[in-house]
Amino acid sequence: MKRWWLFLLVVLSLFTANQTGFAQCPNCRAAVQSGLNSGATNVGKGLNQGILYLLALPYLIVGIIGFMWYKSNKAKKAQSHS
Repeated sequence: MKRWWLFLLVVLSLFTANQTGFAQCPNCRAAVQSGLNSGATNVGKGLNQGILYLLALPYLIVGIIGFMWYKSNKAKKAQSHS
């Protein structure tokens, strides 16, 4: 029964991602459109790089915290076995 719910959740998430996956906030869309209208073609590239930067930062923070936690637990286990 759990697999059925998991399958349903994945299918629904794909359906909603398809609907909103390519959406932009109104300010971003206006900036890209005004840039394209003025002839600047690099506005979208800079916007995409900013989005990737904002996407990567939380994963980097969680990774650093996880690594520090792992090293701390490894040191504690080494001290308890000695």
